[in-house]
Amino acid sequence: MSKRQTPAAPPCTLFLFGASGDLVKRLLMPALYNLSRDGLLDRNLRIVGVDHNEATGEQFAERLHAFMVGRDKGGEGAPNSLDPELWGRLAKRMDYQTGDFLDPATYQALAKRIDKTRHGNAIFYLATSPRFFPEVAQRLGEAGLLDESGGGFRRVVVEKPFGTDLASAEALNACLLKVMNEQQIYRIDHYLGKETVQNILVSRFSNGLFESFWNNHYIDHVQITAAETVGVETRGAFYDSTGALRDMVPNHLFQLLAMVAMEPPAAFGADAVRGEKAKVIGAIRPWNSKMALKNSVRGQYTAGKRLPGYRDEDNVDKDSHTETYVALKVMIDNWRWAGVPFYLRTGKRMSVRDTEIAICFKPAPYAQFRESALERPKPNYLKIQIQPNEGMWFDLQAKRPGPELVMENVELGFAYKDFFKMTPATGYETLIYDCLTGDQTLFQRADNIENGWRAVQPFLDAWAKGGEVHEYAAGEDGPTAADELLVRDKREWHRLQ
Repeated sequence: MSKRQTPAAPPCTLFLFGASGDLVKRLLMPALYNLSRDGLLDRNLRIVGVDHNEATGEQFAERLHAFMVGRDKGGEGAPNSLDPELWGRLAKRMDYQTGDFLDPATYQALAKRIDKTRHGNAIFYLATSPRFFPEVAQRLGEAGLLDESGGGFRRVVVEKPFGTDLASAEALNACLLKVMNEQQIYRIDHYLGKETVQNILVSRFSNGLFESFWNNHYIDHVQITAAETVGVETRGAFYDSTGALRDMVPNHLFQLLAMVAMEPPAAFGADAVRGEKAKVIGAIRPWNSKMALKNSVRGQYTAGKRLPGYRDEDNVDKDSHTETYVALKVMIDNWRWAGVPFYLRTGKRMSVRDTEIAICFKPAPYAQFRESALERPKPNYLKIQIQPNEGMWFDLQAKRPGPELVMENVELGFAYKDFFKMTPATGYETLIYDCLTGDQTLFQRADNIENGWRAVQPFLDAWAKGGEVHEYAAGEDGPTAADELLVRDKREWHRLQ
C-alpha cells in the first residue's frame, strides 16, 4: 500500500512574538525543523522572530542552532541530530525584527515585511508572557495587520494560560474578538497535538466495539492523570502565582476529558468537533462552595529523596500555600454520563512521569466463583497513555495455568512505537501545520475556554475562603487525602506506571 503524501502548507510569514523565550527554542523551532524535514513547509515560508532584544536574522538563527545542538538537544521531542543541509535551508528563511510589543513602529515594520510578499498570508504567534496577549492583539488590529480583505489570511495563535479565572478569560476573549473574528483565533493546547490524544477520537468513533459500551451502563468511573517528576524548574515566579489547578486543569485535563466524554460529532469538521467538546465541558456540574471543598484536594511537595521542597525552589515564597498537586472529582450532567464520576489529578515531583486516561468498567457478576477461593475479580480498565509510552491497553482477567482456579491480570493492547515508525516530535508539529492550513479542529473555541473556567471557578472561590493544602514528600504520588477522595466512593487510583 502506497504511503499517503501530505501536501505542504501554503506560503506564509510566521511572526514569532517572544522570539528569545524558551517556548520558541525548546518547542516551536524544533517543530518547524521537523515539519521541514517531512516536506510540509512551503519553500516561501518565512520565519520572523520579534522581540525587544537587538539581533539580526543571522544571529537569531545561530542562537537557535546553538541551543538545538547543545546538551539538552532543544527539549522534549526535538530531533536527535540536525542535518546541516536541512538546517541551512531553514535558517535562510529566518529573519528578526527588533521592537517593543507596545510600540506602533514595531507593527509598521511588520506590515512592510508582509507587503513584500506576493501571498500576503501572515500568522502572528504570541509566544509571550500572557500579559501581552491583549496588548499585541490590539496593536495588530490598529495597524490593520488582521485585515483579510486583500485576499491573504491573517491568523493569531494564543498560548496558554488563557486567563486566570472565568472573568479574565471572558475579558481576553472579548478583547480578541474586537479586532478579529473567531475563525482567525487559534487558542493552542499542545496536548491536542499528541498522537495518542488525537487517536482517542479515531478509536471511539471508528470502532463499533468501543461506542457500544461507552456510557454509564458499563463504565464505572474515569480517571485522568498528568503526573510529572520535575519540580517548577525555572518557572518559580510564574508557578507561585498560578498553581497546579490553573496551570493544568481548565486546559490540558479538560481537553482530555472532552475527548473521552463528547458526543459523536455530525462530521469531523472543526465546528462540529469543537461544538461537541464545548457542550460536554459545559455540562460539568457546578459545585457549591461546600461541595467544591469536599470534592477537591490540594497538595504541595516537601523535601524528599534528595529533592528540594517547593518552598526551597528559586523564586518561590518561603511561606507559599500554592498547590503543586490537585485532585478533583467532577460530574457530567447528561444522559450518557449521569452517575459516572470523573477523577482528575495532576502534580509535580511525583514518582513517575505519566499522563494517562484510565477508564474503569463495572465489575462482572461473580456469584459463579462463590465456592472457589477466588476474591472478587478486579475491574477491567482501558488505559490510554499519552506519555511517555504512547499507546492503549485493556486489562483482562485470565486463568493462570495450573490445577487451581487462580486469576491473573493480563494486558491486551499496542504501543505506537511497536506498530508505527515514530519520528521525534514535540507535539506542536500537527498544530502548527493545522494553523498554516486553516484547520481549527484541534484548537479551542471561545465557549470551550469559558466553559472550562466556569467549571473550575467554584474550586477557586472555595479555596480562597479556606481549605487545607496537604503536604507530600517529593517522589511520592501526592497526599494521602487524595487517596481518601476515592476511598470514600469505594474506589482507588489506578497505579501509575
